[in-house]
Amino acid sequence: MAYEFNAAEIFDVACQIERNGADFYREMSGKISDKPIRKLLTDLALMEKAHEQVFESMKKELTSQEQMLTVFDPAGETVLYLKAMADAHVFNEDAGQDFTLPEYLSEKAKIIKIVRAATSLEWESISFYVGIKEFVTEQFGKKRIDDIIKEEMRHVRILSNQLTS
Repeated sequence: MAYEFNAAEIFDVACQIERNGADFYREMSGKISDKPIRKLLTDLALMEKAHEQVFESMKKELTSQEQMLTVFDPAGETVLYLKAMADAHVFNEDAGQDFTLPEYLSEKAKIIKIVRAATSLEWESISFYVGIKEFVTEQFGKKRIDDIIKEEMRHVRILSNQLTS
């Protein structure tokens, strides 16, 4: 089956990605004892939560035409497909469990490893949005997907700045 998505569905998945990202950062903060580093990770979790709120707000601003389903999908399989893609490829619900920090690493080495992993996951999310944008027509909110990509690129800049500071 060929899938087509509208902007509202993309925003639902974007919110899930951001929730998963916030969970990842919160879990990582529990693995760090250095207070400034824990604060950084907590702040990153808060940024993810703020991104989720931005995406929720963007979704609320969609016109009724942008919210229309683009395919007949009475079982809601389209949204399930999108969620599965997000969970499989981007900040997924198990990201923190799958990520290991050897005990022998210094606090600084741990934060560098976490920030690098997070940066990689953020780039994956950007790739996800760029790819999924191809399924959304101009009529159904393609420009809104560009707004998501810009938010994620801003997040990558914040993470990159942490590595250089």
